[in-house]
Amino acid sequence: MKIVFSLLLIISGCQAQKLEVQIDRRDQLNDSSSKMILNPNGNKLSERFLCPENYERIELDSSSFGHYLRHSSLHPSDHKVLLYNGQQKVNQAASCGVIQQDIDQVDLQQCADAVMRLRGEYLFETEQFEKIHFNFLSDGKPRYFIEYSQDRSYKSFRKYMKYVFSYANTASLKKELIPIHNIKDIQSGDVFIQSGNPYGHAVTVMDVAIDNSGNKLFLLSQSYMPAQETHILVNPLDQDISPWYRANEGMIRTPEWTFESSDLRRFKD
Repeated sequence: MKIVFSLLLIISGCQAQKLEVQIDRRDQLNDSSSKMILNPNGNKLSERFLCPENYERIELDSSSFGHYLRHSSLHPSDHKVLLYNGQQKVNQAASCGVIQQDIDQVDLQQCADAVMRLRGEYLFETEQFEKIHFNFLSDGKPRYFIEYSQDRSYKSFRKYMKYVFSYANTASLKKELIPIHNIKDIQSGDVFIQSGNPYGHAVTVMDVAIDNSGNKLFLLSQSYMPAQETHILVNPLDQDISPWYRANEGMIRTPEWTFESSDLRRFKD
């Protein structure tokens, strides 16, 4: 298995001076353990990414945010991660699946924006319009969809989200999320988030599995800089279970960012 480590000193967006881990995607797809976990013909997240041996997905209420994420539609397995301008993301090896969700042709839906987009789409689809709100960085106060728009159309919702992306970021989002102090309590829909200076990053927990001993695994999605399609992250350091990650205390290294287990947070219901 080939893993290439490259130090990238990057001065824009989420990528501020982080260790980027690149994987030869061909090696991963040819690995026998990956073949057991990845079903290239699956159209939904739960169909594409099977549980490793001895694990099963945690039961979820059909109306929950976690259930919505688990059943996210994915592009065909050979789909490349595209940037907002239609060009391909440079580090395609970071992704093993791309969520079917169009993005505006402007450089807006980046890190925290993708997290808020998933949350907003769920609340819109389930007609929980009064719960669609996100804080702005300028004053820390929420902006509500029902106050922004006179109607409940999807067009108005997308316009509202574009408005949010312009004035919210990882720092404002982190402040409105609840800290989860024990990673063993991780749930689908949780967020790993860092609000660095000047940049931070955020990823969404898309699904969680558990074994008979209570050990948990989870899947992650992200957008990045520049704005790009939201995609499922590979696990660069544990390819026997990739794209799943182990819910252990300490460092959580994704292909393009390193989090700590203490960075775990959750949306308020």
